[in-house]
Amino acid sequence: MPPETLAGPGGKPAQDVIHNIGYRHYDGPRLGRGYARRSLFSQSLRGAYGLGRSAKSKVLPMTLFAVMCLPAAIIVAVAVATKMNRLPMEYTRYAIYLQAVIGLYLAAQAPQSVSRDLRFKTVPLYFSRPIERVDYVVAKFAAMASALFVLTATPLVILYAGALLAKLDFVEQTKGFAQGLVSVALLSLLFAGLGLVVAALTPRRGFGVAAVIAVLTISYGAVSTVQSIALARDNSDVIGWLGLFSPITLIDGVQTAFLSAHSAFPGGHGPSAGGGVVYLLVVLTAIAGSYGLLMSRYRKAGL
Repeated sequence: MPPETLAGPGGKPAQDVIHNIGYRHYDGPRLGRGYARRSLFSQSLRGAYGLGRSAKSKVLPMTLFAVMCLPAAIIVAVAVATKMNRLPMEYTRYAIYLQAVIGLYLAAQAPQSVSRDLRFKTVPLYFSRPIERVDYVVAKFAAMASALFVLTATPLVILYAGALLAKLDFVEQTKGFAQGLVSVALLSLLFAGLGLVVAALTPRRGFGVAAVIAVLTISYGAVSTVQSIALARDNSDVIGWLGLFSPITLIDGVQTAFLSAHSAFPGGHGPSAGGGVVYLLVVLTAIAGSYGLLMSRYRKAGL
């Protein structure tokens, strides 16, 4: 608009004025992509346990963390008090027995990690910093896997410490503890990838929670039911292969084949050594595939 058409006080033409707002060019250090990636990882990991957020946000993850650790503490107390010569539960079986708690935690925290960014369209703000799509996906994936590893490995640490306090065989307990850590590390990577992929499909957190629960529970329920039917019909050969179709039975099959674990499959019919290789390949493929799907999802999101 021409200056002569702008009216100032008293009907006189307004004069153009340049205001000095004190802007200065930033001359500080530029920390780059590595710093941004580490910051996103640490904030996502803290957020998975409600740290740095409201007290309400801490209730569910901390409660589930306590529920995961409580049975381990009870087992340790009983083992020490009764002077058992072995723990009543193997390290590799602990996460299998408490899979429902792990599933609830993943269903609650995976949508919190990614759905909110999609819903409020805040993800593009990350890219105003020196960060790329791969940095975002890697940071979120690593943070979710680390949060799950803390959830599943802490009870094993309690069991191991209690076993040493009970003066059980050091070599045997250390071997079992190491096998348990490998098992929950694979579980954490697999569950984190699947949970984030499902949660990233919708910006609605509630839908994400329901979808993650459905994927975990329906797949496990269906596989367990069909395995039980196969056992009842004396068709035990197929039981091991059916475990390929559920995340938790995949982990069960891998640790049965490679980590000297006792299978939780009906009748204890876990996969053979050859079948264990197939299980491991499927787990690694699922982890890599989850990463690829996340990259594709955020490419489509305009990132």
